[in-house]
Amino acid sequence: MLTLAYIGNGKSANRYHLPFVLTRPDTFRVKTIYAPTPSPWAPVEGVTYVEDLQEIWDDPQIDLVVICTPHDTHVELARAALEHGKNALVEKPFAPTAAEARELFALAQAKGLFLQCYQNRRFDADFLTVQKVIESGVLGDLLELEMHFDYYRPEWPLSVTHFDPDWSYLYGHGVHTVDQVLGYFGSPDRIHSEVRQLLGPGRMNDYFDLDLFYGAFKVSVKSSFFRVKERPSFVVYGTKGAFVKAVKDRQEEHLKLFYLPGRPGFGVDLPEHYGTLTYYDEDGVYHEEKVISQVGDYGRIYDGVHASIVDGAPKLVQDEQTIELIQILEDAIRPLVEQEAGR
Repeated sequence: MLTLAYIGNGKSANRYHLPFVLTRPDTFRVKTIYAPTPSPWAPVEGVTYVEDLQEIWDDPQIDLVVICTPHDTHVELARAALEHGKNALVEKPFAPTAAEARELFALAQAKGLFLQCYQNRRFDADFLTVQKVIESGVLGDLLELEMHFDYYRPEWPLSVTHFDPDWSYLYGHGVHTVDQVLGYFGSPDRIHSEVRQLLGPGRMNDYFDLDLFYGAFKVSVKSSFFRVKERPSFVVYGTKGAFVKAVKDRQEEHLKLFYLPGRPGFGVDLPEHYGTLTYYDEDGVYHEEKVISQVGDYGRIYDGVHASIVDGAPKLVQDEQTIELIQILEDAIRPLVEQEAGR
């Protein structure tokens, strides 16, 4: 069993981490949460809440520190955890730059400690279902995959009156979707990116469109804050067919309603959420059918963490993938950074 401490007591820790860890009492024990300021989240029974980080650093029982603070503190806190001899799991974005990510992984390696980014979206139901369809082979050779992570939240970009690359939509949401691509398809041959400020210069980045090429196969990752009607979560085309998964993974939807892991039907798609598969079989017969969705589980990241620390299994999220992800985001946002610097 691994004994955990959380740094941060906000939405990240209480919505996207603790509900999944608490359903795994045989492998994880949450001992301490660093909460320096009042929080609206209900205390977890049996957990000690502290206001001094030193209490975590000095506790020899803590096997793993999970960093769930604003992302501009990730590098500093991850470095501190490693310097105090603690394994660490870090929320995304892992670091502002690939150089800082390399430095942290090098430090972890030098100290013989575990360090990984928390890429829970690898276990989204919609993404797992797309993988199942691709691996069935019915689509033929892959031609194009479109991935959309859309919102209609105009109040967010409208409230921001300055440009900050670290707080861009690309860094906030590209860390989900681009990681899915890297984790499943590997490193692309080349990338074309379009990162925009729909509200004009001097405002936040609120739109991005990245094309990652794998030979003739193209993966397009697109997101916007100004989509009154969301585009399908995934659309994949092959030489023999296509698959459309319109509805996103429902874990976040249920978590927001405080309908938590362990309850019947948590995160499970209903028939109306299933994707549609259309294809021609080997005899040229046309098929159109619904595909029962896979079941997502963000907690599988924690299962992988346990396997790596306790059993020495390879990390689910490789160091090189995290570094490459940050480098892709850096390269994509750079034209806006240079444009803003020249204003």
